[in-house]
Amino acid sequence: MKRFSTLSRVMLRSTILGVAVFQWVVCSALLSAGEKDHRLDIYFIDVEGGAATLIVTPAGESMLIDSGYPDFGGRDKDRILNVVRDVASLKHLDHAVVSHWHRDHYGNHAALASEIKIKNFWDRGIPAELQEDPDFVDRVGDYRRASQNNSQAVVPGDQVPLTSGKTPLTATVVTASRQVIANDGEPNPFAEEHQPAPEDSSDNAASVSLLLKFGDFKFLCCGDLTWNIEAKLVMPNNPIGHVDVFMVTHHGLESSNNPVLVKAIDPRVTVMCNGPEKGGHPDVLATLKQVKSLLASYQLHRNVKLGDDEQTPPEYIANTATTADCEGVHVKLSVAPDGKSYTVQIGEQGKAREFKTR
Repeated sequence: MKRFSTLSRVMLRSTILGVAVFQWVVCSALLSAGEKDHRLDIYFIDVEGGAATLIVTPAGESMLIDSGYPDFGGRDKDRILNVVRDVASLKHLDHAVVSHWHRDHYGNHAALASEIKIKNFWDRGIPAELQEDPDFVDRVGDYRRASQNNSQAVVPGDQVPLTSGKTPLTATVVTASRQVIANDGEPNPFAEEHQPAPEDSSDNAASVSLLLKFGDFKFLCCGDLTWNIEAKLVMPNNPIGHVDVFMVTHHGLESSNNPVLVKAIDPRVTVMCNGPEKGGHPDVLATLKQVKSLLASYQLHRNVKLGDDEQTPPEYIANTATTADCEGVHVKLSVAPDGKSYTVQIGEQGKAREFKTR
């Protein structure tokens, strides 16, 4: 039998090793964000005062909540696709949720569906008309076509089906169409602070709110839910309990973020999806400062109308420029595989600050 020379054996081993490394690189590239490290990742995408929040589970499933403004040369759509494809390495979206029917929240669902497969659409049900938007019927027609008129309407208590692994994972609807989940739980010690506001007849009050749980970690996202329905959710009892992370509601506008809700859920970290001149209202910033457990408050944008001493410190703000010069940097939250801790950072290269799950 012909023997290999030492050089031949070295070359053979190098070739085999090279093939193995190549296969590993290829396989790694095909894995989505959560599958790579078994973490739960949440991306708060900058859509200039709209909303677009991408969740990638440890199983590699994905859920996009809202999709920013349409138009503007495809600005928001492109920013979302950048995070979905290039940052999270996703080839499709498993779930796309519409919190409510304002164009800064569902504006790009149809445009996204034309470029990347969306398997399931979720909303509160499509109304026949929308009093605050005379063009709603035409606009929602694109959404109907993208979802093949087969979106699934949710009610409080429903769950968006996500694969749960060793660490339990759930996404529960806690408000929709002005209804809320059962008022179970401990009494809300801040209930007496509620000052009722005039009834809000807009679609903001009908927002779908989701409570995401991953082990002990809890994240609350309420779309543009407004003052009185926020109170209805947590009065007289608080069925949400304390949360780890709260996406500040309605871009940080004062018609939302009722202190009886914000103080009751007592978040340790907040993320505000505001714009340079939209949201980040001083009253809301003052409410956040009253949260006893708050450790860090992030903003997607610096409020250009306020001084630096009136908002969160600069190191917690993703974008400081006006819309014309904005780079569209996102905020990333990543939860450990056991749900016991999480990090928050600005962009992919930003400093990752670590927090313990409560």
